[in-house]
Amino acid sequence: MFLLTSPDVRPLRSDAVRNREQLLLVATRVLATDGTETSMRAIAREAGVGIGTLYRHFPTREALVEAVYSDQVDRLTTGAQELLAQHSPAIALRAWMDLYGEWIAAKSGMLDTLLAMVESGDLGHAQTREKILEAISTILRAGATRGDLRSDVTAIEVSASLIGIFTVSKQAGGALRTDRLLDILLDGLRPTR
Repeated sequence: MFLLTSPDVRPLRSDAVRNREQLLLVATRVLATDGTETSMRAIAREAGVGIGTLYRHFPTREALVEAVYSDQVDRLTTGAQELLAQHSPAIALRAWMDLYGEWIAAKSGMLDTLLAMVESGDLGHAQTREKILEAISTILRAGATRGDLRSDVTAIEVSASLIGIFTVSKQAGGALRTDRLLDILLDGLRPTR
């Protein structure tokens, strides 16, 4: 097996890139809704590829879970910059909160596998936390500079608030609307005039 950094590795063909992206998209959705009980064969079928294609990209369930997790973290970190390029910081933050919610949903469906990977050292939890905090900080700094967001709020505080909102709204079983709670949080992050 070649390492990704090996000079002998050829870039993936465009169809292989599409297949990998489709597998990640389907696996993210399926793992978020059905958890890790879903068979690899079912994921491949729903992605419209053969089981051999799935195993070429992800030789084990753990490899697939790690790829989904990493893809979601990358979406969060790059999403902050992309959203800021398109929207004011306050609107970008609110849209980023939705991305964070998608990550939480995907992560909860893979929780047992992720915890086992963290315990075995196969998944670096600390690096993920730092990347997420930096994404939040990027938006908060832009918002403070523009005057859209308070300058006295930290990324750790926003992260803790988001974790609380998503945890409580899940436990309430639909009795609380997550989008409303996120809107209330955003209102609290705006400077008072």
